[in-house]
Amino acid sequence: MKKEFLNNQNIHWEDTFSSKPQMFGSKPSVAAIKAVEIFKQNGVKKIIELGGGQGRDTMYFAENGFEVTVVDYTSSGIQAIKETALSMNLSYLIIPIQHDLRNPLPFENESFDACYSHMLYCMAFTTKELEYISLETARILKPEGINIYTVRNTDDADYKTGLHHGEDLYECGKFIVHFFSREKVGELAGPFDILSIDEFEEGGLPRRLFFVALRKKHA
Repeated sequence: MKKEFLNNQNIHWEDTFSSKPQMFGSKPSVAAIKAVEIFKQNGVKKIIELGGGQGRDTMYFAENGFEVTVVDYTSSGIQAIKETALSMNLSYLIIPIQHDLRNPLPFENESFDACYSHMLYCMAFTTKELEYISLETARILKPEGINIYTVRNTDDADYKTGLHHGEDLYECGKFIVHFFSREKVGELAGPFDILSIDEFEEGGLPRRLFFVALRKKHA
């Protein structure tokens, strides 16, 4: 595995977000709609979103009354979120922060009720880095906090196509994707209990994904 290929993904995402202001559209993802239902059922008020991109799900959470701290490692993504939040009069509910998730999250222990990330885990992270992100997420969640994430799975049409970068990382059209099996979901659960692993489809291929719902374990 050549780390420089993984690190260069930042540049590619910056260029992509800058040239495509609404790359994923403005409507919330299916995952965000489902996550809101789960959050409301569990009395969630304060969310951290990891890898918010250009903010389509961020806006949906805020529209539903949640306080959202959204983290992304691209400056262009964070700028897009700020501008959209301002135009929608949602800035009072949204805190955008640029941050590389391979470094410690800049928040106190037990700061949030829930965490959400849509396809963040299937970016160009090694398994070791994903384990670290999982531990950091657990640290900043309150006891029994909810963690929801989605990932492209090993039944996806792009799995094992394109340039292989080690583990289950494959470069598809300049984007490096980390594909997940159910076993990998279990291995990364660590400090969490698995509530559910559901399959769904999204996009033109279509992409095949897991919707993973977790709850922080008792200390």
